[in-house]
Amino acid sequence: MMIAGIDHFVLTVASLEVTCAFYQRVLGVERIDTPGGPTALAFGPQKINVHEIGRTFEPKAKTPTPGSGDFCLITDRPLAEICASLAVNGVDVELGPVERVGARGPMMSVYFRDPDGNLVEVSEYLP
Repeated sequence: MMIAGIDHFVLTVASLEVTCAFYQRVLGVERIDTPGGPTALAFGPQKINVHEIGRTFEPKAKTPTPGSGDFCLITDRPLAEICASLAVNGVDVELGPVERVGARGPMMSVYFRDPDGNLVEVSEYLP
């Protein structure tokens, strides 16, 4: 194999501030602002670069659109803690917890949407 992992991916959003506040509050990610570069939401050895619509960085996706993301994040905490954080923050669970099969095997997942409507899956691998 030539690919070892994911470093980052980009979300195009309607509001940088609303999106960053959501991910910081709900999932506890760290916001990193780089002068002249994109804002990032860091977690573990990965990050999500956040581009506000109309203020994207080159090169970029052909048609960057808020709400077109659909991705899975892995938690190292019990999924019940994620569900509790969602509930406390008034985030509706769209589906889950449900069993899924991830890149490394069976996992439990919960699905919800961020402020732009991106579908976010947070999963815990089963022992």
